[in-house]
Amino acid sequence: MSSDDTAAIREFLEWSRDNQTAFLAALVKVPSDNPPGDCRPHAERAAALLEALGFTVERHDVPEELAARNGMISATNLVIRERFGDGPVVALNAHGDVVPPGLGWTHDPYGAEIADGVMYGRGVAVSKSDFATYGFALLALKHAAARGARIGGTVELHLTYDEEAGGLIGPGFLLERGISKPDYAISAGFSYDIVTAHNGCLHLEAEIVGRSAHAAMPETGADALEAATGVLAALYELRHALRERVSPVPGIGAPGLTVGLISGGINTNVVPDKVTMRIDRRITPEEGAEEAEAALRALIETAAGRYPGISVQMRRILIAAPFVPMPGQERLIAAIQGRAEEVLGEAVATKGVPIYTDARLYSAQGIPTVLYGAGPRTLLEANGHRADEKLKLDDLYKATEVVALAVLDLLSPQLAE
Repeated sequence: MSSDDTAAIREFLEWSRDNQTAFLAALVKVPSDNPPGDCRPHAERAAALLEALGFTVERHDVPEELAARNGMISATNLVIRERFGDGPVVALNAHGDVVPPGLGWTHDPYGAEIADGVMYGRGVAVSKSDFATYGFALLALKHAAARGARIGGTVELHLTYDEEAGGLIGPGFLLERGISKPDYAISAGFSYDIVTAHNGCLHLEAEIVGRSAHAAMPETGADALEAATGVLAALYELRHALRERVSPVPGIGAPGLTVGLISGGINTNVVPDKVTMRIDRRITPEEGAEEAEAALRALIETAAGRYPGISVQMRRILIAAPFVPMPGQERLIAAIQGRAEEVLGEAVATKGVPIYTDARLYSAQGIPTVLYGAGPRTLLEANGHRADEKLKLDDLYKATEVVALAVLDLLSPQLAE
């Protein structure tokens, strides 16, 4: 690539800042909460906005019964393909579904309000922001190509709608059905580091079943709640033990365990015959997801088995394997690090994160993948999944420039492998 190509991209992006800000605001203003997961309307709005920018947008509807099996009402995956010439395919993936706003907001969660250069709203940082990052990065590459930049290969945008439900009908749908076969992938992330690994996750439901009885004669029943307390004690003991198993990957931390939901009982004067709980088990890159699940099931069965008349049934809700470093990432890392240092004025390191994302689905297909996009240094700083989620617009503009220039380098014919 030449300095003229770099200048063309930078000039285009600076000229486009108002349009990019308005584009992101329009996305934030359309709810796409998951749950309940009725995300097709947001996909249609996003597709219309992208078409107004000159893109050809493919709409890949997820069948309703498949969406329902994944806990959603509707989902449409959007794909944009821009072929510049022979060479590798680079996929840029962001998700448009978001967690519900919850309480505590001082800004309208769907207002896209801007104060002191910061936009507020649900999804503004996780990760509707990267619809804007990747979309305008691709526009900048098209602009540079029209002005003579030599670019090989293809850039695809994968804009999906089920990350909060596990990603299987988002990127999983696109990859398993052969809709896309990228050579590299960049998934939504933040601007000041490159994520090369993250935890996996298991969601397990345990139903503890006993036998109801009148509260005046509790000995004639089998108290499911009493058994549940024994199970909970065992689970919390495991949680404390897991904290000692710290991953050697920076940023990952230790495995985690949380009992997030619990319900049961019939009435105040009845011995409970059933208690149901849902457990979140975070799995580090060094652990096997299947092995972690087997160990958790065995612990619950053992704890429940100490109570006469009690049985337990378990159901896997979700299992997501960890995202682990893999060969091929080094090309993505080198391209992003080089350009990020230019744009941000500081070195950008690689790290792991304790959450799980759609990146693992690309990696599982053997596709070198990293996370990089618009945002601050930490999820907490962005108020991700919290009230008053926010994004510094300067971080959006800088990340877009980094992504556009890094992809330019990746697809430069003289650098292609």
